[in-house]
Amino acid sequence: MAEAIQLRSVTKAYQRAGESLRVLDELDLTMAGGTFYALMGPSGSGKTTLLNLVGGLDHADSGAVLVGDVDLTRLDGGELAAWRAGNVGFVFQGFNLLPVLTARENVELPLQLTPLSRRQRRAQAERALQLVGLGDRLDHKPRELSGGQEQRVAIARAIATDPQVILADEPTGDLDRNTADAVLQLLQRLNRELGKTILMVTHDPQAAGYADKIIHLDKGKLGRIETNPGRG
Repeated sequence: MAEAIQLRSVTKAYQRAGESLRVLDELDLTMAGGTFYALMGPSGSGKTTLLNLVGGLDHADSGAVLVGDVDLTRLDGGELAAWRAGNVGFVFQGFNLLPVLTARENVELPLQLTPLSRRQRRAQAERALQLVGLGDRLDHKPRELSGGQEQRVAIARAIATDPQVILADEPTGDLDRNTADAVLQLLQRLNRELGKTILMVTHDPQAAGYADKIIHLDKGKLGRIETNPGRG
C-alpha cells in the first residue's frame, strides 16, 4: 500500500524558561495509506507534537514531513490552511463543537472553505452525520447530545471534506468505556470500509487494540512498531 505519511529526520524543539526542549529528535517514520495507527508513549514523548506536524498545525525545525506527495515543511501559513481544508480531518478529546450551532451546522464548518454551494454543504454534512449514525440528530445542539454523540458529530465534521487522513488526539479520553468502544468501532469502520488512514494518539491500551499497528515514542525517539494481532 502506498506511503501516506513520512517523517524524515524531523526535529522539533520548544523554548521553555529560556531553555530549548527538544520534543522530537531526528525522527524517521513511515506510515502506509489505509492503515489505522495508534501512537503511544509517556507524557512528554512527543505524540501530540507529531500529530500537529502531520496535520500542518505546526512546523518542524528541520527535516521533512510528507503527507502523500506534499512536503508540508515547504508550505507557508496560507498554503497549509488550504491544504488542511481538503486533506486532513481532526478529532480532539474535548470535541471542540460550537455550542450555539446544531450538529449539522458544526459539521458544515470545514465545508465553508470549499467551493461547494450552501445546499451542497448542507447535503454533505447530512451525509456525514448519517454515516456516523446521527441522521436523526441533525438539528440538535451539543448540550442536547450525550458525550458519545458529541464525539460522533466531531468525527462527522472530520470526514465532511472526505480527507484521506484522520488525526485523532485522545478521542476517547472523556468517554466511559462502552461509549469509547463505540467511537473506536466507528473509527475502525472508517478505516476498513472507506480506506481512511487514521493516526490516533492514546494512552489507553484498550483503545490501541483497535488499531492495525501501534507506534511507540519515547523522549522524541521512535521505539518499536507493533503489528496488532488481535485488533478490536
